[in-house]
Amino acid sequence: MRSGKSKVGLIGLGTVGKSVVKLWPRADGIILKRIVDKDKKKGDSALFSTKPDDILNDPEIDIVIELIGGINDAYRYIKSAIEKGKNVVTANKALLALKGEELEKLALAKGVSLGYEASVCAGIPIIRGIREGLAANRIRSIYGIINGTANFILSAMEEEGIGFARALSEAQEQGFAESNPTLDIDGLDSQHKLAILARLSFKTSVKLSDIYVEGIRRITHSDITYARELGYSIKLLAIAKAEGKRLDARVHPTLISKDNLLSSVRGIHNACFLEGDACGKMVFYGQGAGGLPTASAILSDVKAIASEKRGLFQMSSSGKVLEECLTGGSSRIGIVPIDELFTRYYVRFSAIDKPGVLARICDILGKHNISIVSVIQKERSGTRGVPIVMMTHKARESSMRKAISSIDRLNVVKEKSLFIRVEEVED
Repeated sequence: MRSGKSKVGLIGLGTVGKSVVKLWPRADGIILKRIVDKDKKKGDSALFSTKPDDILNDPEIDIVIELIGGINDAYRYIKSAIEKGKNVVTANKALLALKGEELEKLALAKGVSLGYEASVCAGIPIIRGIREGLAANRIRSIYGIINGTANFILSAMEEEGIGFARALSEAQEQGFAESNPTLDIDGLDSQHKLAILARLSFKTSVKLSDIYVEGIRRITHSDITYARELGYSIKLLAIAKAEGKRLDARVHPTLISKDNLLSSVRGIHNACFLEGDACGKMVFYGQGAGGLPTASAILSDVKAIASEKRGLFQMSSSGKVLEECLTGGSSRIGIVPIDELFTRYYVRFSAIDKPGVLARICDILGKHNISIVSVIQKERSGTRGVPIVMMTHKARESSMRKAISSIDRLNVVKEKSLFIRVEEVED
């Protein structure tokens, strides 16, 4: 460990970077030596530069904070910093989902730390909670609402009685959604975060392609209303569960009981429900987005690295998990394909309102071993399709997909049918 106080270089002065600077007086004397941003208009002090090399090549700087986002440049800067023997703190979940294992192995080999508390759930200390607080546990399951934008949209649809497009517009107007919201509403942001959580929790390599992902674009206000009538809420859930010697990892809209704690998570808030074999069940809840909550997590990593407990931090942040992988203590486990999922389903059809239609739909479901618990058939609406909503008993995903494909080819079905998986989360 270098003598004297740690000196830090910050790359990226966007919303989070500015919040880090705002919180810096709480850094307990750690020196912020250099700030780099490509926009010259953002800085006029002696600390400011537009050249990342002013940080990467400075031998006095021992901690680099990367906050530019994206993949290529961020990867290059982080890898260079680690190779030069510098510790790194980042909030870049997309990069960590793709390159995290490689960068952690490099950090371990170089004897430095890679901190990324801010990459999942912003100010909620879930990363440290898993790798330190729950280190004695075998994690059995994770159920997470880990994207604030998607949760804001679904909450607005439920509380205000509005459609998806209007709820998305509100999220953008209030600064909770980007002008291009694809990562959030298509579940990709949650997929990135789940890859990180699953790798830490289950001590296995998890590729993004391993995680089934489905977004919320097709959810309507009617679906939310029907779900509520049936006793459920609709949430975009990130799920990871140990299934024997395999891992079930997926992100998709999910029906959960209105009585479940996760059902009450509103707006941009995040929540993660975890179960360990020793500690039992617990919930991590709080602000999962925003400049200050994210900066709080960034600063916690910086202070941990700069402390005299750097060795402990190294082992808990990357060393313990990666050392097991490198020495054979852990290996890549199989992933449960989505087609093997066995669960209950909410299904919405839109069909012409005439005799025999419901019977034809039920006949196809029956041929695929899908039995029905309940049916809601709404009022006539002229020549337009009438919504038919069903709840099924547990069925195989592959069977559900085949059945829906056959039903959608019927000439009495007016639009593509929707099915949403049901998850029984016991809190």
